[in-house]
Amino acid sequence: MTETSVPERPLLRVNNIEVIYDHVILVLKGVSLEVPEGGVITLLGANGAGKTTTLKAISNLLQSERGEITKGSIEYQGQPIGKWSAPDLVKRGICQVMEGRHCFGHLTVEENLLTGAYTRRDGRAEIQRDLDMVYSYFPRILERRRASAGYVSGGEQQMTVIGRALMARPKLILLDEPSMGLAPQLVEEIFEIVRRLNAQEGVSFLIAEQNATIALRYGSHGYVLENGRVVMDGEASVLSQNEDVKEFYLGLGASGRKSYRDVKFYRRRKRWLT
Repeated sequence: MTETSVPERPLLRVNNIEVIYDHVILVLKGVSLEVPEGGVITLLGANGAGKTTTLKAISNLLQSERGEITKGSIEYQGQPIGKWSAPDLVKRGICQVMEGRHCFGHLTVEENLLTGAYTRRDGRAEIQRDLDMVYSYFPRILERRRASAGYVSGGEQQMTVIGRALMARPKLILLDEPSMGLAPQLVEEIFEIVRRLNAQEGVSFLIAEQNATIALRYGSHGYVLENGRVVMDGEASVLSQNEDVKEFYLGLGASGRKSYRDVKFYRRRKRWLT
């Protein structure tokens, strides 16, 4: 008689959540997803699809924007987190890196990094060790550590906010649109650092990203959001070859690259949801 294997519990489970803003605007409609321990999961979708709202629902930042979860549940390490505050979530290992590189512009790069350790009580030596670790992954901001964060480049600001999250010793980083406004070479560099952090430090990632090409290259599993619903999910390598994903997000179809106008027409003509 063979022993039945028990499925491994995911690090994060989002179960059929609905989110409403201002008590009337339904933004998320039954969104479910999972992030396994040590996973790099991508959340794909066009602007306005609900990616940022999904991340804010997980990190409990909706109330500041008059939003609330009205249905469903979110579990982290098997525990419901709906009543945990955002600072509690940081202490327990969930950090969100917001869209738009929100640095404290009047502080230096290093001072920004140190603000990420504000919840820690393990002493100056451990914090310095992690600061050195951050600089080892981001040597570019080591050179700029004394500069005001408001005056460094967009790529350096993105590295700073990811480094700031790392200073909290997270188990899971929610990374919102890391490629926004950056040159392709910098985007590649940042995603490569994410890959190394995942492999070498064991940090899990949930990445909301419009750039499906690079997200699917570095992620292991992807979810596609449209109009607040998950319309497709699967292994990243499979999604990258899916004809619908090619049409919607890569601008490619069976006949090759399509124009933006063709893709817009396709979106009006064919929907995943019925």
